[in-house]
Amino acid sequence: MSKILIVEDEESIAELEKDYLELSGFEVEIENDGHSGLKRALEEDFDLFILDLMLPEVDGFEICKKIRESKNTPIIMISAKKDDIDKIRGLGLGADDYITKPFSPSEMVARVKAHMSRYERLIGSGMPVNDIIEIRGLKIDKTARRVYVNGEEKNFTTKEFDLLTFLAQNPNHVYTKEELFSKIWDMESIGDIATVTVHIKKIREKIELNTAKPQYIETIWGVGYRFKV
Repeated sequence: MSKILIVEDEESIAELEKDYLELSGFEVEIENDGHSGLKRALEEDFDLFILDLMLPEVDGFEICKKIRESKNTPIIMISAKKDDIDKIRGLGLGADDYITKPFSPSEMVARVKAHMSRYERLIGSGMPVNDIIEIRGLKIDKTARRVYVNGEEKNFTTKEFDLLTFLAQNPNHVYTKEELFSKIWDMESIGDIATVTVHIKKIREKIELNTAKPQYIETIWGVGYRFKV
């Protein structure tokens, strides 16, 4: 049974999320403050994290950042703050999704299932050993899910790795943001395609020598993105 950690200081919301997730077959644990939530997230094995943004002691941003330093486990951030800057910051720190309050519990469950399903397929896909893509100093080890630029390893979140790998495996093909969102996030009707823009920006910061003149991921204005070979 997949195990989820909810870090939420509003107990009524946490219990509602837990009830809906347990009805869908998940095992759910709750922590109501950031300090204890971070401690459990780092020390225990969970299959997905749901983090509230505004938490006592340690906020959701910091927890997300610390988790991403050592784990690729899917992270969904939940907040009453609807400002794009908060969404961009959360996604930039490695969150896989961002939901604003109030939200439909059934939508939350749908997002959890989508992220969980994709992550499980990726880690259990049985890809052959040394399945590697190498292009002009960029090395993508699909088996180990690691990325190197001129021999230096770069830390990638799950979705950043998925997006980079997909584009590199389909070079010279222009994809719209909607197409990339559908293929990488597996959700056509829910979510925000601005997520794609944020992830492309973070990928470029890690693999490009000059983000203003990218040599790998090219923007095709008015259309989308293309991986150049």
